[in-house]
Amino acid sequence: MPTSAPRLIKGPKRIICMTEETTETLYLLGEQDRIVGISGYTVRPPEARRDKPKISAFTSAKIDKILDLKPDLVLGFSDMQADIAADLVRAGVNVHIFNHRRVSEIFDMIHMLGAMVGAAQKTDVLISELQSGLDDIAQKAAHFDKRPKVYFEEWNDPMIAGIGWVSDLIEIAGGIDCFPDLASSQGAMGRIIADPSEVVARAPDIIIGSWCGKKFRPEHVRARVGWSDIPAVRFDHIYEIKSPIILQPGPAALTDGVCALHDILASWVSAQ
Repeated sequence: MPTSAPRLIKGPKRIICMTEETTETLYLLGEQDRIVGISGYTVRPPEARRDKPKISAFTSAKIDKILDLKPDLVLGFSDMQADIAADLVRAGVNVHIFNHRRVSEIFDMIHMLGAMVGAAQKTDVLISELQSGLDDIAQKAAHFDKRPKVYFEEWNDPMIAGIGWVSDLIEIAGGIDCFPDLASSQGAMGRIIADPSEVVARAPDIIIGSWCGKKFRPEHVRARVGWSDIPAVRFDHIYEIKSPIILQPGPAALTDGVCALHDILASWVSAQ
């Protein structure tokens, strides 16, 4: 009886993912065997953290360890990893740095990554599933009697408002981002709120903290000068969403992240 032909592996066979979103995407596509190294901050999926070597933080990486793994592609994210990328390029490694900041660009990243590994059909299915989930959330939010104003705080010192995809997800989930003007900034420096009274002036109904890897402290928010006048503080609508599910620009934000946002907003609506 003839044996089946071995699977033809297209594209890079030894990939290092220096941020979590590409790792999670490759697992969702069933292409995890290509991954030979990951970020130490990776928590999704848990088997990646268990099984794959950790070779980087976010702004630093073990260059020698990366080279020892002989990758044919290293994936990164944003200008924050530009120096790592430059060192790897000088060492002769193929590097691709994604720079996505909006929900539409997350979909572009997934599409491009799927093409890189020759998994176009599986990528189309994944994108369709993710888009369907967002559509379901948006349909539920369309029934809200009122859309709450939301202040999303990514960091506390200095105060940094939510990045672009978070702003997009707030709108999809049924809210109004208090700082859409800052969300379009490429970097965190452009999203700094220098004057805390500006948050007071925008009077958010809900405050959500996600302090990028450290515990959110709502009592510190309540204690800020003048903030007792903010509706979110006065009526105790202050919440945390853990950063791995909302500040990772990939599948996590489009699934668990947006669901967490919608649950918070729906709770506020039901309390009115």
